[in-house]
Amino acid sequence: MPPHSRKSPSAGGARLELLRPVEVRSAEVLSPAALEFVEELEARFGGVRRALLRRRGAFRASLTAGRAPDFPVETASIRASDWRVPSPPNDLEDRRVEITGPVDRKMIINALNSGARVFMADFEDSHSPTWIGTVAGQVHLIDAVRRRIEYRSPDGRVYRLNERTATLMVRPRGWHLDERHVHRGGRPVSASLFDFGLFLFHNAAELRRRGTGPYFYLPKIEHYLEARLWNDVFSHSEEALGLPPGTIRATVLIETLPAAFQMDEILWELREHSVGLNCGRWDYLFSFIKQYRDDPSSLFPDRSLLAMSTPFLTAYSRLLIDTCHRRGAHAMGGMAAQIPIRGDPAASEEALAKVAADKEREVRAGHDGTWVAHPGLVALAQGIFDGGMAGPNQIDRPPSGSRVGPSDLLAIPRGPVSREGVRRNARVALRYLESWLRGVGCVPIDHLMEDAATVEIARSQLWQWIRHGAPLDGGGRVDRALFRSYLESETEAYRHEAETGVLPGSLAAAGTLLDRVVTSRRFEEFITSVAYRQLEDAPSGGEG
Repeated sequence: MPPHSRKSPSAGGARLELLRPVEVRSAEVLSPAALEFVEELEARFGGVRRALLRRRGAFRASLTAGRAPDFPVETASIRASDWRVPSPPNDLEDRRVEITGPVDRKMIINALNSGARVFMADFEDSHSPTWIGTVAGQVHLIDAVRRRIEYRSPDGRVYRLNERTATLMVRPRGWHLDERHVHRGGRPVSASLFDFGLFLFHNAAELRRRGTGPYFYLPKIEHYLEARLWNDVFSHSEEALGLPPGTIRATVLIETLPAAFQMDEILWELREHSVGLNCGRWDYLFSFIKQYRDDPSSLFPDRSLLAMSTPFLTAYSRLLIDTCHRRGAHAMGGMAAQIPIRGDPAASEEALAKVAADKEREVRAGHDGTWVAHPGLVALAQGIFDGGMAGPNQIDRPPSGSRVGPSDLLAIPRGPVSREGVRRNARVALRYLESWLRGVGCVPIDHLMEDAATVEIARSQLWQWIRHGAPLDGGGRVDRALFRSYLESETEAYRHEAETGVLPGSLAAAGTLLDRVVTSRRFEEFITSVAYRQLEDAPSGGEG
């Protein structure tokens, strides 16, 4: 047994094995009762989760076999039936601006104080899952729920919650991820159940006492059976903790191509726990490329050309809005990743104009709210939705009329692949991975707030372009040598930048990892799963 291993007691005799130390306030999070609850979730649902993960790949297999994807035949009656999800709770009725960010202590305070209607505390794409950072994130949320959270910066400034704060939602990690520091029966437990179980156990009763509830965002779902599993977890947890049925409410991110064909079914499976769907557009791009990765006729152009006005993304957004509003659910828009640019008024004005255009498109299309990554964008997005949405949401707005079909969802975007596009993908992927490997999961790069979805898009495009020798705009083709030349030059540039906080070890590891996943003949399903094996227990987050 590793030197820091600890086992938690369980009524059934089985035990959770902790492979990292429990220190200071971590003991409050990892109490015997809390771990017993997590263990029960893993015992009941871990096997189903693993079986569902083994089913993934069917969508791509149908593409490879030449079968055109379609909406599931077996659930036609669900799509044809007239049903609606329950009305949203009072504090989720108006979600016109939501801010997202990692479970860092200062970030939590700033986001809750930002003026946004909702803050999504993220254990997934904007979080680097070090053991210290993950457990500390639970500590921070316990304090935030009880309004006792504060942060003292090195310069002496003290951050505390305002009187009025955003409604809290939490995004646990996706079904595909493990928590490698906690084992049951010799295997890692589900990261989803670990994140969800600890937050719910410690905070559900307190949230209800304060007039709100345990609200969640669910990522990376690929099939309605995966939504059914979440619903079973919710129902069991409500019964186990003495919560009324329907206390837990969840919004599902539609960020995989298979899930786009099952929006009705996902809402249906979550039933009384449903509160909406969200256009997780960056991961959706990654998923689309991943599904078509073996098709040389389906090469995606530069990422900068893949705006929401692209037909396949417009169709995806329209289908999500129509589906949600038909079912009485929120249709949430996507992320504005721009951040204010200090010291360059012209560049800042240009960035804000892009955000404004994106949010105006969303509110006109019928979205009930939108996402921003930086507190400096809240007022801009709020003003646009205030001007374009008369009530707290647009759920009662009539549908667009024309039906979105499979061909609309599957329209491959066309456009050039440029040398600058190759270079930028290498640059962003390298810089994000370097930060992630030292415990920082939300990173400003080139005036955009990037998270794991960024590196997934970048490396999947690079893999696809290299694999099929994508022709370059202006002549030549993408190959390993071109990618490696850019990777080398970007590594040197990053190494010599002043005050970046770059660590030589994490930079070298990031470059090696990126080269391996981009040039290998085998496509890795998630780069974070590969990188997790190399992740050191960097002291991210802190317990504060």
